[in-house]
Amino acid sequence: MNKILIITHTADNFSIEKVTEYIEKNGCEVIRFDVDLYPIQNKLSTIFQDGEWISILETKDAQYRLDDIAAIWYRRAYNIGNGVKEEMDKKFYGAAMGEIRNTLFGFIESVDAYALGKPGIYRRLDSKEEQLKVAVKLGLKIPETCLTNNPEEARKFILKHQNVVAKMQTGFAIYEDGVESVVFTNVVGEDKLEELDSLVYCPMQFQKKIEKKKELRVTIVGQDVYAFEIDSQQSEDAKVDWRKDGVNLLTKWVRTELPADIEAKLLELLDVYNVDYGAIDIIVSPEDEYYFIEINAAGEFFWLDNLTEENLISKSIADVLCDKAPRRNNMVMA
Repeated sequence: MNKILIITHTADNFSIEKVTEYIEKNGCEVIRFDVDLYPIQNKLSTIFQDGEWISILETKDAQYRLDDIAAIWYRRAYNIGNGVKEEMDKKFYGAAMGEIRNTLFGFIESVDAYALGKPGIYRRLDSKEEQLKVAVKLGLKIPETCLTNNPEEARKFILKHQNVVAKMQTGFAIYEDGVESVVFTNVVGEDKLEELDSLVYCPMQFQKKIEKKKELRVTIVGQDVYAFEIDSQQSEDAKVDWRKDGVNLLTKWVRTELPADIEAKLLELLDVYNVDYGAIDIIVSPEDEYYFIEINAAGEFFWLDNLTEENLISKSIADVLCDKAPRRNNMVMA
């Protein structure tokens, strides 16, 4: 029986169970590796001796050989090393966490099997600048864009385009007095020009604001394309960034079809990065122009999956992992 390794964490959502269900229907075995239990509960060993490599995962329930797995799904790596800080002298903590991450990520990168997601791919796709340049080369439209830590360049861009949004390249939150504040996309006008001096300490991404007829979230698994649309302008909170009212919009997304040329270019985008999963954000203007915003190699899909009959996105993920559907070859020594 082929073994499929799923790398996630204990607090992940129900998507893991749905994908596992479909994997087992395909006749494969699932091994789950929760990274927040590593290294205190989960033990990972890679050994080369007598001319062969052996990898072993030991959990509280069982011990698994990992050197003969058929595929790996690198889903999430949240809260790696949970509990380590409380178990050691703080002067060693930073070094220990570096070793923990390098060991885990090194294992994932070196697995001689098909991988749906890898740390290196996630790091590469963290570059919004490269994404946008690749998208343009493929013939996709993008908003006028300025990535800078130069306040003067930002001011010139804002003055030229008037209607501009500002966003960070990474998703994060700011914590103050124990309260979490997520940083969303915001409109920046001429009235904010004097506040841009602090940009010198931290770059930002500025884009010409595209008027929205609708917004799309396109989830691609292998060659399967699942496009959903939302009229984000129906909610005052969601007009600039739909995530601000994301909870209230969860069930209002509707399955849609992409123009054939847009779908082909998005599939080609995944070809360029040699990945079989991507969550892509698109804005459709009132003139029906499609603007590529970004691709996320580990973007959430489960709320959309629940809007399909029988969780079809989960099925596509399972089929790709079990080699029951076309997939891109990304084995280490293919």
